[in-house]
Amino acid sequence: MVFLTLPCWIRNRGPDRFWKVQELLKHARHFRGRKNRCYKLAVKAVRRAFVYATKGRKLKKRNMRTLWISRIAAATREHGMKYPALIHHLTKCSVQLNRRVISELAITEPRTFHSLAKIAREQQLEGFRVALGDGKEPPGVLSRVMLQ
Repeated sequence: MVFLTLPCWIRNRGPDRFWKVQELLKHARHFRGRKNRCYKLAVKAVRRAFVYATKGRKLKKRNMRTLWISRIAAATREHGMKYPALIHHLTKCSVQLNRRVISELAITEPRTFHSLAKIAREQQLEGFRVALGDGKEPPGVLSRVMLQ
């Protein structure tokens, strides 16, 4: 199509609008009723669907984290610890595994998870030993009688 004048070129926006409508209707094809054929109804339905999809992606992340934590907690209880203690002591030992990986280890490789639980248990016992002390240093509360 050859346009000889600028006003004719500006007014001719037909193909662009056609492809814009088709792009939106492509997202609405699986809807029921007139929402998959009528542009005005499809716009509202597709916008709402995209909003739900965005919320669903965020909700999926939250649900997966909850699932990983419950799996780790169940596996940790088998080794005589609690979930917060395991995570705390693993971070103290500089074990940089996220919850997804730890839950996968708990399911697929129980021996590896058992070694992680051992590491956390040793860190916990070491913390207890440091807190209790070996009896050589004075206790935490000082009085005048002890200083004389």
